[in-house]
Amino acid sequence: MIGFQVVEHCCSIPSLQLGETLPNVAKDMDTYSLTLPLGVTAGITPFNFPAMIPLWMFPVAITCGNTSIIKPSERDPGATMMLMEMLNEAGCPPGVVNVIHGAHDSVNFICDHPDIKAVSFVGSDQAGKYIYERAGRNGKRVQSNMGAKNHGVVMADANKENTLNQLAGAAFGAAGQRCMALSTAIFVGEARNWIPDLVERAKTLKVNAGHVPGTDLGPVISPQSKERIHSLIQSGIDEGAKCVLDGRGIKVPNYDKGNFVGPTILTEVKTTMKCYTEEIFGPVLVCLSAETIDEAIEMINKNPYGNGTAIFTTNGATARKFVNQIDVGQVGVNVPIPVPLPMFSFTGTRGSFLGDQHFYGKQGVKFYTQTKTVTQLWRETDVSHTRAAVAMPTMK
Repeated sequence: MIGFQVVEHCCSIPSLQLGETLPNVAKDMDTYSLTLPLGVTAGITPFNFPAMIPLWMFPVAITCGNTSIIKPSERDPGATMMLMEMLNEAGCPPGVVNVIHGAHDSVNFICDHPDIKAVSFVGSDQAGKYIYERAGRNGKRVQSNMGAKNHGVVMADANKENTLNQLAGAAFGAAGQRCMALSTAIFVGEARNWIPDLVERAKTLKVNAGHVPGTDLGPVISPQSKERIHSLIQSGIDEGAKCVLDGRGIKVPNYDKGNFVGPTILTEVKTTMKCYTEEIFGPVLVCLSAETIDEAIEMINKNPYGNGTAIFTTNGATARKFVNQIDVGQVGVNVPIPVPLPMFSFTGTRGSFLGDQHFYGKQGVKFYTQTKTVTQLWRETDVSHTRAAVAMPTMK
């Protein structure tokens, strides 16, 4: 949905491209700035949101006056091609948006080609760091959204029913395959007693093929992904966590060979465990405990990622303390997945993002444009000078 909201916002994007003017900065002198396109830009997109993520990229790029190249994930390129069909139907001129397919060679082409001035990326840490470094060496602008370990802090004064429903949906929706999934819960004080109720809610979620009506979570992307998720669950158990809900043995009728993992909840997790330090990218919620809000904040701020976080509370002072002290780019208060609407920008930080300007919103416009500043002197009277002027123009 937010992909189409980005497109809608781009329809009014000229107001964000206005330059600035300051007349009479000195006698007979004016200065003004122009917001200009970069030229050719490129986007490299992940498998998990094959329609939404391209819509974070090429609509902003082309409405800022650029052309765009999109390289969709080789695992599910069809969604991008359907977007191109719609773009053609809307009357976009040929060559304004182009699609290339492939894997490593295509990525290297984008990073290396001198005509491509900016590269947008959403995906894994390894790929994101590689693209940022390689494209950066070639003088390109890069915005790289990477991994995450998003924490939800549950206070004992929170609305219990609403909080548990929000946790279950945010942790297990999309089979946990989203960079904003609430994959980690910190239960503060007596809130830890809510875990059995959370388990019961998770058990009611329906696992099936995504096109089947009533499905809450579908399969993960590949057998390799399923195996990795299973391995990380087992590593948590081996290191002392308790698996109070195990989704590894789930069977889905008519899909015996499907890559399904059911909702899984690990409790008594420590920050040193592999299931905590690595992004699982599956329907697994790891649960930790804290005695105070200060302990929970410290735990989150020590984690290298900074994509998103949330707090569930009915206490305004607690929420305000959390917002002010947490070192994470996107914060939700009783909102489990705080992805901003497109008039703002997607502002993950620390280990979750490399670059200067974030996706869409005002920062997206800045990423896809450059500023040219003009200082002009038109003397009221054209008087010839007897000697050269050596001072800076604005000092005269």
